[in-house]
Amino acid sequence: MSTVIYPSPIFGPVHSRRLGVSLGINLLPEDGKWCSFDCVYCECGLNAAHRAKLALPTREQVAEKLEAKLLQMKQEGPVPDVLTFAGNGEPTLHPHFPEIVDDVCRLRDQYFPDAKISVLSNSTQVHLSRVREALMRVDNAIMKLDTACEDYIRLVDRPQGHYSLEALTENLHRMSPHLIIQSMFMRGTLEGKDVSNVGPEYVNPWLETVRRIAPHQVMIYTIDRETPVSTLEKALPEELDGIAARVENELGIPCSVSY
Repeated sequence: MSTVIYPSPIFGPVHSRRLGVSLGINLLPEDGKWCSFDCVYCECGLNAAHRAKLALPTREQVAEKLEAKLLQMKQEGPVPDVLTFAGNGEPTLHPHFPEIVDDVCRLRDQYFPDAKISVLSNSTQVHLSRVREALMRVDNAIMKLDTACEDYIRLVDRPQGHYSLEALTENLHRMSPHLIIQSMFMRGTLEGKDVSNVGPEYVNPWLETVRRIAPHQVMIYTIDRETPVSTLEKALPEELDGIAARVENELGIPCSVSY
């Protein structure tokens, strides 16, 4: 099993399926994972197998390394489409996430004012007002919602601590319409259980929850790299296309697909 552990605090640029030329901002340690989920499909592997031993990068380190990289890109290219908070876990867990967002906005405006700022988040910290307010200051707050079934989330996404789908839905709605919902659809089995979430028993309640949250965009995707659990499979293109069509036709929300 291969895993992807990203350098910290800056990595790339890389070409993102959804975002274009993306310069990564990793607020987590560079030697392992730091996440409030333990998703069985995570490209970084399972938490227990990749426990970080190093400290989180400081706010000052992030700003220093980011400015140096942006200056290099200004001189040598390429031009970034987006600066993306991503990496080895959940970026909003960093205690100085709101302040770092402000630093990134300032440096973006200085070096590449046309670039967008994105955050890839599992949504587990949106009950914190300081996190929600920081997410409202970025261009693309991309928030995870794989299903509207809490049992499925506990089996597949495996929250590390208290988790309430109802509370999460309410807090995501507080950000409406300034957020994007991102959802993983897949096929396969886990511990002998079918974890395919492409059927109507999962898609219908997911659509209703997306309606309640009222984002301005939806992104759906499927497995792209090797996963820690070998019995997981990609969703079929026609399944993803069908779900996207329902988002657009039934909810009136634009929906992009990454196969």
